[in-house]
Amino acid sequence: QLQLVESGGGLVQPGGSLRLSCVASGVTLEDYAIGWFRLAPGKEFEGVSCVSSVGGGTIYADSVKGRFTISRDNAENTVYLQMNTLKPEDTGVYSCGALWNPGIPICTILPHYLNWGKGTLVTVSS
Repeated sequence: QLQLVESGGGLVQPGGSLRLSCVASGVTLEDYAIGWFRLAPGKEFEGVSCVSSVGGGTIYADSVKGRFTISRDNAENTVYLQMNTLKPEDTGVYSCGALWNPGIPICTILPHYLNWGKGTLVTVSS
């Protein structure tokens, strides 16, 4: 049974950085596309970034392009989201989702993922 656990959230000042981790257990992550999503107070659930199972395909929401970088370490069964130049509007609960998608070099930031972690809170505030 696939389980996802996010970590790395916290309180950071505007302009700061955080690196979120999404660790999978119960399966081999290399067969899964992984997406990062966030839910902020008063806003809709938003896809932030995703990485395909193979080929290094990635997508970023316009709001985070040039600031966030997604990467995966299949040996560690982990996907990372490096967040730089954070803004107050980046505040929210960040969750990762997994979609079994072996050999497909594309992904989506639509919430069509079947497995989800519980999230980690990111607060950007001075």
